[in-house]
Amino acid sequence: MFDSVLIANRGEIALRVIRACRELGVRSVAVYSDADAGAPHVRAADVAVNIGPPPSSESYLLGDRIIQAAISEGAQAIHPGYGFLSEREWFARAVRDAGLVFIGPPAEAIAAMGSKTAARTLAVAHGVPVVPGTTESIEDAAHAAGIAAEFGYPVLLKAAAGGGGKGMRVVRDASEIATSFAAASREAKNAFGDGAIYLEKYIEGPRHVEIQLIADMHGNVIHLGERECSVQRRHQKMIEEAPSVAVSPSLRAEMGATAVRAARAAGYVNAGTCEFLLDRDGKYYFLEMNTRLQVEHPVTELVSGIDLVQWQLRVASGEPLGFTQADISPNGWAIECRITSEDPANEFMPSTGRISFLHLPSGPGVRWDGGIEIGSQVSLHYDPMLAKLIVHAPTRPLAIERMHRALSELVITGVETSREFHLRVMEDAEFRAGEIEIQWLERRLASLTTDPGTADGVRLAALAGALLADSESGVRTDVSSKKGSTASAWQRAARLESLT
Repeated sequence: MFDSVLIANRGEIALRVIRACRELGVRSVAVYSDADAGAPHVRAADVAVNIGPPPSSESYLLGDRIIQAAISEGAQAIHPGYGFLSEREWFARAVRDAGLVFIGPPAEAIAAMGSKTAARTLAVAHGVPVVPGTTESIEDAAHAAGIAAEFGYPVLLKAAAGGGGKGMRVVRDASEIATSFAAASREAKNAFGDGAIYLEKYIEGPRHVEIQLIADMHGNVIHLGERECSVQRRHQKMIEEAPSVAVSPSLRAEMGATAVRAARAAGYVNAGTCEFLLDRDGKYYFLEMNTRLQVEHPVTELVSGIDLVQWQLRVASGEPLGFTQADISPNGWAIECRITSEDPANEFMPSTGRISFLHLPSGPGVRWDGGIEIGSQVSLHYDPMLAKLIVHAPTRPLAIERMHRALSELVITGVETSREFHLRVMEDAEFRAGEIEIQWLERRLASLTTDPGTADGVRLAALAGALLADSESGVRTDVSSKKGSTASAWQRAARLESLT
């Protein structure tokens, strides 16, 4: 096992890795931007290193600076968490070239699975079912139109270099293809530095089901079952659970074996996830592989009894897996709610400010993976996720009731949060019956959010600043929240902040 590990991340995932290190007797090194100088993960680590100003482009995304911090503090390995540099092939390679260990897959595996088109090609070559589509990026809108005509509408345009709903457009008619292609490519370029787009057939009403994998350096690749991730808004997951009501033991075994086959084909090592679409007839299609730890990994930990982060560290240090596939079967049910600093009553507009009061839920089967405390400042510099609330119970109905109880106990003041939204989902009859798919939330959203109220001071200040900037520059900024806008409310507010 390593003596010292640097965590190249912030917030709740940095704390999660620090705790895993502590339980294994490993010294932890945190990094932080100026904005995070007082953050909980900075105090929790054995040592912390400042790496730059608040913008992530000047701190958490500077791989050379992070590697230098690891070397200067005597760390032997770097854990990237998720987001930031976690799926950057060049960073994994740079860590290795510096004589350190990247706690994640080899750079070659990231390259093989990091591009969705490359991943699809690899999957097809190894008999993994994929949604009908292209295995190479599309040249232009005319090229896209020709392929769409061949497959039949609707089709889905997707960024080849990323995920999270960025650079993604559903096209239902040939008249939409040109504008949708341009918008998807532009968004992909802004988000990932690569505007390449590929196309696939759009499947109506599927579930998003993913398989968790863990692989060691000794040829052992094991799946830990599935997660149901269908409760999504604009392709962003909001609630996850394990297992899935739609997956039988036989289907679990089949999908798991398929995911293992894909991982072996990529030469995969460490934790990773294969994402699938599962249609109404029980057919599944490979979407992509996330070559990192997932945000929703706690639900798998709770039903499998496997500490994924500790095993990431163990595998990276050369230890073989201490369990076999026969040891893995779901025990009970787990649900995770992402608690974000967004206001569901106002189209999930971001809320910034200082956490003035925080009361955490507790009791049997309740887990809080958070990165905030009283006094924490919530800004627009980083992702709006404040924490994850996770529960575990013997059955799904009991897990839903436990989550409802835990959400009722949770109190966060100082910023608006998604708590009330999650409470309403737990009360929703369709959700309780497991009748969900990836479009479910978009259809139900109006009934799950309160009537829009008066914007708070933060949003009014942002709007006033934007209007002031307009008047001074002579440029009109559209700050409206148009129905069907491809930009998230968080992105729109971030743009407003940049104008002030």
